[in-house]
Amino acid sequence: MSSSREGAGGADGSADGPKSRGLRIFSHFGLPKTPGHQIKGDIHPAIIKLGLQFSEFKICGANARCIATLTAFKTVIQDYVTPPHNTLSRHLMTHLSPQITHLVNARPMSVTMGNAIRQLKLEISDSDIDLPEQDAKDELCQKIDNYIRDRIIIADEVIEDLAVKKIKEGDVVLTYARSSLVEKILLRAHSQNKHFSVIVIDSRPLLEGKTLLHSLTSTIPPIPCTYALLPALPSLITDADVVLLGAHSLHANGSVYSRAGTAMVAMLAKEHSVPVMLCCETYKFSETVMLDGFGKNELAPVKFSPGAPKSNSNLEVLNPLYDSTPASCITAVVTEVGLIPPTSISSIPLALGRTTL
Repeated sequence: MSSSREGAGGADGSADGPKSRGLRIFSHFGLPKTPGHQIKGDIHPAIIKLGLQFSEFKICGANARCIATLTAFKTVIQDYVTPPHNTLSRHLMTHLSPQITHLVNARPMSVTMGNAIRQLKLEISDSDIDLPEQDAKDELCQKIDNYIRDRIIIADEVIEDLAVKKIKEGDVVLTYARSSLVEKILLRAHSQNKHFSVIVIDSRPLLEGKTLLHSLTSTIPPIPCTYALLPALPSLITDADVVLLGAHSLHANGSVYSRAGTAMVAMLAKEHSVPVMLCCETYKFSETVMLDGFGKNELAPVKFSPGAPKSNSNLEVLNPLYDSTPASCITAVVTEVGLIPPTSISSIPLALGRTTL
């Protein structure tokens, strides 16, 4: 996406600048930060390191970012010492707040991180004030481990079992970019000696499909794959028997927030009557409603656009990282609680006897 320099401004609506321009309509997007953004407050070294990894996109993907965040928080909690005349359950959150702010400054928070941090806050507030400090910290770290195990690792295993059954012998599976969960599903199907081929559709700026392609073709025997960029999709969609997609988050109105280009893949698949299976853990559910990819988004760093216009050019490349796919384009969502329509995600807690996911 390119924009004219005229009428452009920085993220704060200021005058044109060589480093951060862009139409004002995109000024609310999460702008990429410089790796050495300012450190404010008492920030733990593990959080500083993680912030750099986030801003440089060395840790990418909703699950990877959530696991990395929770693992870093375990280190922060173990190194934390409650000040005199305070209790851990009341003061620890005060200590964690600047750590969270630092990560958000490095890169906008994902829904998965937000849900996990919300759960961690609940666990901290519920911790027994009579417990010795080290025992309370150990208990919190154990609950973090349980969250990662139950909501991500075991959830992925259950989704793999369900999704693999939808891949039939001789099928052509089409997927877009790289979802760690879709990758696991395809590798699981291959390990069960199912014979199928994969069409990997990819696009700039991140070209994540290359990583998926390498993983699929590194198996023994390699999975037959076709790799193509997004413009080639119309000529390949007719060959597909099923489309498997991953998600960054799933919203209350059934819309899917995922890597930019996902909406085009899902819409074209629907047009050609190809079933679209969204593979998504329930902890990615957000109670907000998303109507399009312009109310909230994030821009990819300039380093991922090597062909960007020169600084004295009147054009600038803007790379929104995500888009919104309407629920009508998704055939079913494969979750750890079963296959459901995307619009029914908000009814899961009630069915499980809970108030929230």
